[in-house]
Amino acid sequence: MKNKIIWACSDCGSRNYTTDNREKTSLRLEIKKYCKTCNAHTVHKQTK
Repeated sequence: MKNKIIWACSDCGSRNYTTDNREKTSLRLEIKKYCKTCNAHTVHKQTK
């Protein structure tokens, strides 16, 4: 079963990206991605 992961911008809080993950982990990952709202590369955190 796939788990849906939503990535939210740490600066503005907008939820821009979604990915699928097969593993269930309790760790909250962080990735640097482009945010359309901030118009810059910012850190995105994993949300529920």
